[in-house]
Amino acid sequence: MATLTVTEDELQKIGHVLLNSENSLAERFRALFTLMNINGPDAVKIICEGFKDSSELLKHELAFCLGQMQDLTALPTLEEVLEDKNQPIIVRHEAGEAIGALGQMESLPLLNKYLDHESKVLKQTCELAVMRIKHVHSNQLGSDSPFSSVDPAPAFNKDKTCKELKDILLDPEQTLFDRYRAMFSLRNISTPEAIDALVKGLDCDDSALFRHEIAYVLGQMADKHAIEGLSEKLKDMSDDPMVRHECAEALGAVDDPRCKEILSKHLTDNDLIVKQSCEIALDMNECETQHQFQYADTLEKIRIS
Repeated sequence: MATLTVTEDELQKIGHVLLNSENSLAERFRALFTLMNINGPDAVKIICEGFKDSSELLKHELAFCLGQMQDLTALPTLEEVLEDKNQPIIVRHEAGEAIGALGQMESLPLLNKYLDHESKVLKQTCELAVMRIKHVHSNQLGSDSPFSSVDPAPAFNKDKTCKELKDILLDPEQTLFDRYRAMFSLRNISTPEAIDALVKGLDCDDSALFRHEIAYVLGQMADKHAIEGLSEKLKDMSDDPMVRHECAEALGAVDDPRCKEILSKHLTDNDLIVKQSCEIALDMNECETQHQFQYADTLEKIRIS
């Protein structure tokens, strides 16, 4: 990931926006993604300070960004977060996924400790992280992400049809790693048929982790064809909050006025992480629908203030 050139003073000001709990969560998210774009050890250090915060949603996103930044100076903090029983599972899960994204063989002993964890989400996250690291170091090929993202599993090479990928995606007898590979392959295909397959995957009842990742992928695609499926899952109060929250954020990425209406209805949701995700998603959606130049605009705001 490329880095932006900033002064030390600018970096600290962005960090203050992120770490000040009196700021709105929307402002803090924009600062976080600004720091992710700046990248480098100094930005990583500021982001790592955020794990003292009380917001599960923010800490989850901190871990996600650290994995995407690919800076190994984040690894000790991510390991601490994964092992911290006082952190919510959704935060520890994202730390485990980020460790997998950093791809270090030295991380395997720690991840292996969680392969029989009582939390299915944490167990499956660490299974995927182990498999990703082994895959990275095995010199096996996979398709690159057209979204410039570091994915928990590589897409298959382009030798499978949409139907074949859908069959793998929906088959609970397949390994979760291969189902993830099918999911990212369908994302890369990005046809209405592929989106329909992914939306069908939102009803897989064997893994909340998998459903949440499908919602994330649909958010990456930001296609109007997925709005109905994401909306129905967001409304499903019986599903895991980590799934519903990801559906909210996915809707925020779609340039369509219907998304604003859908998200607004959940601003009083009983689950805090879903409620806060809708707040963030509405801010993202405003950026999309008004065609603002970029969402991560904290550096720009500091420079013109």
